[in-house]
Amino acid sequence: MTSLLGPDTRCSRSRIRVRRFAGSARHVAQLDSPIRVAHLTDLHVGRITPRSVQERAVELTNEARPDLVAITGDFVCHSQSYLDFLEYIVSGFSAPVVAVLGNHDHWAGADEVRRSLARAGAEVLENSSTVITLNGCRLQVLGLGDSYTGYADIKRTLQGIRTDLPSLGLSHIAEEADHFWRGGVPLVLSGHTHGGQVTLASLHEIAMGKVGGHRYIHGLYGRRSFNGGFDGAVYVGAGIGASVMPLRMGERGAREVALFDLGIDPATIPEHHDEQKALPGRPPSSRKRAKRMLRVYRQQAFRMRTASLRGYASSRNWSI
Repeated sequence: MTSLLGPDTRCSRSRIRVRRFAGSARHVAQLDSPIRVAHLTDLHVGRITPRSVQERAVELTNEARPDLVAITGDFVCHSQSYLDFLEYIVSGFSAPVVAVLGNHDHWAGADEVRRSLARAGAEVLENSSTVITLNGCRLQVLGLGDSYTGYADIKRTLQGIRTDLPSLGLSHIAEEADHFWRGGVPLVLSGHTHGGQVTLASLHEIAMGKVGGHRYIHGLYGRRSFNGGFDGAVYVGAGIGASVMPLRMGERGAREVALFDLGIDPATIPEHHDEQKALPGRPPSSRKRAKRMLRVYRQQAFRMRTASLRGYASSRNWSI
């Protein structure tokens, strides 16, 4: 296995790539000492992704010695059955953890996922921000609620933002990055797409771009330079787990941990790839947005009915 300081590190056992990037020009100007952020997304603990994969992701992250771990949603996969393992995994990181939730977390039960993450020591941001001191420098981290399920409130997220502090945005859905940039946040980390999972013959751009309507599918998009305007960049991680099928094919769809060295000029280190241009994309229709939100409410109602039935059965000494 090559050094973690290289642009692309491979793990033959679980096929996890460790990719390295620099932060933005604004981070260089605002930070006295570099801050290393390890970005993971879409852990999807559950039956589909082997536990050994998630455990290896923690090992690789800790070996990189980050100052901060940022996880951008979809911690679970369809159910709450593996929350104990989620707590075990997240508590295994050696650096502080900040996180935002994703659509699967809301479908499975956001309150329960939040409690598990809190017990594991992670700070969950939902339309809020926090300031963390790392390497003697203060870093402002802003976390947006999941826009896929209708929980995003960018105005509330950016409320009180300090432009004199270096900042980093977290959003499960990458298309929200444009709003962060206009608010003065130069770099956003995101997930959701799994990098397309199958990236041979540009199938990921067809499936996630033309069909799914995403502007950002995998990797680094935008500009990390700064000319006083609304320039910004977003990184879409390929994720660790899967929610439907574990198949991953192609270099860009491989499971990954991405390292961002904030405060280092991009020209001074080898990076996995250059900044990319966004695809045309298209926003979801109002009907589709309503349908996504309705699924959350239906899942909540189902869990409440199930809990009520179990409580009634318990009072009658029945088993269900």
